[in-house]
Amino acid sequence: MISTKTLYSAVLKTEQIDDAHKFQSLPQPSGSYPYRLNVPNAGNKRKMVFHMIGDTGGLGTPSTQHQVVTQMAAQYAEAIEDQPSFLYHLGDIVYHYGEAEHYDAQFLSPFENYPGPIYAIAGNHDSDINPDSEDHYDSLEAFYTAFCNICPKTIYFGKDAQRKSQVQPNVYWTMEAPLATIIGLYTNVPKYGSIRKEQRSWFIKELQNAAKLSAEKAIIVSLHHAPYSADTNHGSSLNMIEFLESAFKEAGVKPDIVFSGHVHNYQRFSKHYIDGKTVPFVVAGAGGFDELHTLADPTDPAYDTQSPILNHVQLDNYCDNKHGFLKIAIEKNPFSFTIKGDYYTLSRQNRLEGSQQPSLFDSFTVDLTGR
Repeated sequence: MISTKTLYSAVLKTEQIDDAHKFQSLPQPSGSYPYRLNVPNAGNKRKMVFHMIGDTGGLGTPSTQHQVVTQMAAQYAEAIEDQPSFLYHLGDIVYHYGEAEHYDAQFLSPFENYPGPIYAIAGNHDSDINPDSEDHYDSLEAFYTAFCNICPKTIYFGKDAQRKSQVQPNVYWTMEAPLATIIGLYTNVPKYGSIRKEQRSWFIKELQNAAKLSAEKAIIVSLHHAPYSADTNHGSSLNMIEFLESAFKEAGVKPDIVFSGHVHNYQRFSKHYIDGKTVPFVVAGAGGFDELHTLADPTDPAYDTQSPILNHVQLDNYCDNKHGFLKIAIEKNPFSFTIKGDYYTLSRQNRLEGSQQPSLFDSFTVDLTGR
């Protein structure tokens, strides 16, 4: 019998919209250059565990984001050896325009019972400005209040939330943790992302600095817009692919793994470089927004799968019909150094009944031993 299963792959939309005019100016940093935040309590020099999720906002089905957070919080509370130290959010916390008035319903209330600290990069919806708003506000104004304060403060637009503001030094920033350097990029508002000269220069220097510490720390890059995707709504971002590859080349450094959101599903790609290094590109944007993005038929003429820029990129696994979240563990001992990722999904029954455990959908390991 001949198999009819679709062999999905990364795609580029043949007609990509040009919305560069949506680019928003960046606010002033809240900290000093080079925008690094030391997080010493994020595990130890042997093991570091954290959650990662993207695109949690929206009001279409608010119970979904509550259920996802409930399951992450349960993992946190029940863990003994592998308790996550924090949650790293990949952006799109508040839809559709990052307005302060929606933070309580879309972020502060759903995440109130998550026990650990929450760090974040901003998504396009967190950064955009509502053209119909009667009140003037600046791009990222509410995001900065919640995540980029100079010291922990009560978030004024939270009704009963106890969570204090975070102290990230800029909208793009580097987390310095015991076992990882996590470089967080800000990719702005346009549909396929936009990063300009100043941030690019910073990114190259941060990659080079991370490389000096790579014997002891994994190099992780996070950005909201997904470089590679096989979905129907966005497809791969030519902008982000070209940005990353040119920066990697100029820095002489490639990260160990790249995480993104923006696309509302889970996808895990491997990119095989000619120097022998393989870098996973993981999309984890099914964190709660009610609309999930299905994968595109690669034979559909609306999508290009033959572009040379997609060469050596392989789709290893995907889930486009369930919400979910990542749990990442970095472990180092005298004999091995690894990044392990577990992706958990919630079924419709999970969401309705609430008490059921999420399902382990995918596991992957990045071996850093001897690099």
